[in-house]
Amino acid sequence: MLASSSRIRAAWTRVLLLPLLLAGPGGCLSRQELFPFGPGQGDLELEDGDDLVSPALELSGALRFYDRSDIDSVYVTTNGIIATSEPPAKESHPGLFPPTFGAIGPFLADLDTTDGLGKVYYREDLSPSITQRAAECVHRGFPEISFQPSSAVVVTWESVAPYQGPSRDLDQEGKRNTFQAVLASSDSSSYAIFLYPEDGLQFHTTFSKKENHQVPAVVAFSQGSVGFLWKSNGAFNIFANDRESIENLAKSSNSGQQGVWVFEIGSPVTTNGVVPADVILGSEDGAEYDDEDEDYDLVTTRLGLEDVGTTPFSYKALRRGGADTYSVPSVLSPRRAATERPLGPPTERTRSFQLAVETFHQQHPQVIDVDEVEETGVGSPQRVNGKVKGRIFVGSSQIPVVFENTDLHSYVVMNHGRSYTAISTIPETVGYSLLPLAPVGGIIGWMFAVEQDGFKNGFSITGGEFTRQAEVTFVGHPGKLVIKQRFSGIDEHGHLTIDTELEGHVPQIPFGSSVHIEPYTELYHYSTSVITSSSTREYTVTEPEREGAAPSRVYTYQWRQTITFQECVHDDSRPALPSTQQLSVDSVFVLYNQEERILRYALSNSIGPVREGSPDALQNPCYIGTHGCDTNAACRPGPRTQFTCECSIGFRGDGRTCYEVEKTRCQHEREHILGAAGAADPQRPIPPGLFVPECDAHGHYAPTQCHGSTGYCWCVDGDGREVEGTRTRPGMTPPCLSTVAPPIHQGPAVPTAVIPLPPGTHLLFAQTGKIERLPLEGNTMRKTEAKAFLHVPAKVIIGLAFDCVDKMVYWTDITEPSIGRASLHGGEPTTIVRQDLGSPEGIAVDHLGRNIFWTDSNLDRIEVAKLDGTQRRVLFETDLVNPRGIVTDSVRGNLYWTDWNRDNPKIETSYMDGTNRRILVQDDLGLPNGLTFDAFSSQLCWVDAGTSRAECLNPSQPSRRKVLEGLQYPFAVTSYGKNLYYTDWKMNSVVALDLAISKETDAFQPHKQTRLYGITAALSQCPQGHNYCSVNNGGCTHLCLATPGSRTCRCPDNTLGVDCIERK
Repeated sequence: MLASSSRIRAAWTRVLLLPLLLAGPGGCLSRQELFPFGPGQGDLELEDGDDLVSPALELSGALRFYDRSDIDSVYVTTNGIIATSEPPAKESHPGLFPPTFGAIGPFLADLDTTDGLGKVYYREDLSPSITQRAAECVHRGFPEISFQPSSAVVVTWESVAPYQGPSRDLDQEGKRNTFQAVLASSDSSSYAIFLYPEDGLQFHTTFSKKENHQVPAVVAFSQGSVGFLWKSNGAFNIFANDRESIENLAKSSNSGQQGVWVFEIGSPVTTNGVVPADVILGSEDGAEYDDEDEDYDLVTTRLGLEDVGTTPFSYKALRRGGADTYSVPSVLSPRRAATERPLGPPTERTRSFQLAVETFHQQHPQVIDVDEVEETGVGSPQRVNGKVKGRIFVGSSQIPVVFENTDLHSYVVMNHGRSYTAISTIPETVGYSLLPLAPVGGIIGWMFAVEQDGFKNGFSITGGEFTRQAEVTFVGHPGKLVIKQRFSGIDEHGHLTIDTELEGHVPQIPFGSSVHIEPYTELYHYSTSVITSSSTREYTVTEPEREGAAPSRVYTYQWRQTITFQECVHDDSRPALPSTQQLSVDSVFVLYNQEERILRYALSNSIGPVREGSPDALQNPCYIGTHGCDTNAACRPGPRTQFTCECSIGFRGDGRTCYEVEKTRCQHEREHILGAAGAADPQRPIPPGLFVPECDAHGHYAPTQCHGSTGYCWCVDGDGREVEGTRTRPGMTPPCLSTVAPPIHQGPAVPTAVIPLPPGTHLLFAQTGKIERLPLEGNTMRKTEAKAFLHVPAKVIIGLAFDCVDKMVYWTDITEPSIGRASLHGGEPTTIVRQDLGSPEGIAVDHLGRNIFWTDSNLDRIEVAKLDGTQRRVLFETDLVNPRGIVTDSVRGNLYWTDWNRDNPKIETSYMDGTNRRILVQDDLGLPNGLTFDAFSSQLCWVDAGTSRAECLNPSQPSRRKVLEGLQYPFAVTSYGKNLYYTDWKMNSVVALDLAISKETDAFQPHKQTRLYGITAALSQCPQGHNYCSVNNGGCTHLCLATPGSRTCRCPDNTLGVDCIERK
């Protein structure tokens, strides 16, 4: 393992250095060395414009691609793709990868040839000069292969421009890209040759219409969707998808000639994936890398049913080193001859390649489609056919969705216990909301579950003739769903027959959502002619991505079922059944296809004893269904057989008995507006022009409200009133804060005492009801050692600041609201300010003058107080709209703060006594959220969620520096050493940004995926320096407020009768 890691590190080092150290034959590829192109070569020309697709280019001979050998036409697009089938209109611009169509992408990006900004040429060429040149390129990359093509498709993107989006990027003005793809084919194989001439790639990112920001181009291949009845993503390969790799395309090579890349795309060895050439740049006679020196993982993921729920992947998820990058053994070795077929299991050892290859998790590649099960060689399937009818109320709708005579078809792979169930013509008004009901098809899985010795599945017990009635209660949702199923045994065709009836209520799941169900176990209790089972399960709903974020929530339902059958009491030879058996279900997959109106469930099942260590083995009432909690309550297991009952959201009581509470103000307002507009049915679209407030899961006003017709968004307070200065233009979302803490679940009490920090420097960051610590070693985040520092579950902590003298952390809480503090050495936290606060957000500490400063975006003011919260004084209460970030320069006596007022965002400064107030930065700001001052370098830096930038300046100098663009949604920032560390709302991560090289170098994503707020550095020692308040409080009776080279003595507000002296 260590040796392998060393080889991988060596490979990366060599990959990054090769473009600098080695030069291929003749140096860089010149534009004159491209394959001849243009009208003079007989090329066809793609119409000028954006997101265009050519007519079909009919081929004289078949193109081979992955496992296909019958492609007789291709399509050329503006966006750097050669498609093997016509791209659907909804995929005309780059968005998600892999696409549903077969794609060959030498530079997949949003390109634009509008108004003559470049040309796209294409042709099929049968001339000997072109086919011979293609053969030479392939031979350089695969010297062991004898290949003589009979035809070549030549596609050239000449001087094409990047799509700029609504606001033009000045850095990309005038930049153009030129590159070429050649697809060479013989009777037995096809190869792709990508050519990138010197200075041919002048830009590496384009504006994404989906992400609304710049994204890197991609070099990739995709088989497209495969399967007939069950569609799933086929194999796909991504060879470059970040700026560094794209920049290397013209500098490096995998074929020995700089700027030329060769791939085997269609032959007996590419069934599962494209094979890249592997010749070292600058090597003689096609010398290759030694297997023992370097490794890479080839992306060849043929996704089965269970994988569809996690794909497709968006570009932003395909970043090297990101949380969505996985390692999987390569399916093919590039060294295998083209005539060989892969033998045995996939190999873990593969050859090296100059660009990073993203790899994706693969679980069950052996089964792709339901209609392919019989050809997979994994066991004969059992078919189940039947009818389904339903009468279902979705969400709060008073009108049921009714369907009858709907077909149900199921396959079961017998020796794997895997069942695939499809229910057709399910109305889209209810289809997504039925996704959590995998047990509808799960009963078929129980019927044919793999049997362990001495245990029997449902068919062995019932013979396929029984009645099942199940009751599903969705926690927090009124009503129930009743499922009745009757199995009538095997018909004359050998198929099991089933009739299903669904009636009742289900929560609404938004259109386009996906549902994920973790593997689970369930106990079946047996007695004469009766089988019972009950359990509590969770499922995760991920809504469609909006504004770059995909909301995800976990829900719970309780499941009770009774199965009755006619037992043969006279069969003495039959062994007695265990009174309890455990059904284990994994690889759960659920999908609703809106276009085909088909609902699909797939599960793997086995039946056996109660496994030691499983939750069921504890016989906890929550697991075995004997808890007695109200149907509108959740059962929460405790130690051994202990448990508690907790009423669901919208209900109150002791858990044994729960009653519905009154609707919230937000819910009442929403229902009133919809009812008046005749749009009370949640399945009907909201009429254009109508604003309907959004309520969160607990019925409170969502902190961010948006008008669906105009696209404008704004922040609201707890009563739904718009917060002044927060309304943003379409396409920009304001950084609104929720003023309501999430409900506290009943259960073991979480200690509020501080968990002491070990020595050293730490990052402290806030995440709703807690503060976490992340140790630093130099500038490296020791992510495995991250732990909670303080639990305060009833609070929403926003701002953080650190006092390096007393080792004390300070925070703002917008729920109470209040300001608190706690010692890093341990002990209980204390609240130091709780009166006369609106929405305290940013907070800063003057460690020399022993004062705290904070911003209040509700009261629109900035205040100062002593470290214990006493002696409060308002510094500013005019010309503030949304003040947030605030920092101090203790040595020089300066104060800095941000105001993200949508109409006039700015960064201001003053002396700590409030004098000499002035605007420091006003131009080219969007939503300046976080602010930090580095006492060591005297740099003031900020992160802006509107411009998606990090910037810095020295306050004593006028110039400012753009450190990095393309940030996701930064909120707060702190500095330490050479790095900035900022929290990001879209990634739910702490991101490290190296100021020296203007590059993000690392990211930490906490286990709990919720918004991160304030961040500060808990320094092991204070910066050197002093101010005029450092000694004896500057001689002041009360507040000592430092100024450059002096100090001012100020009295607190409301100090009548107090012996206080003000002086400068």
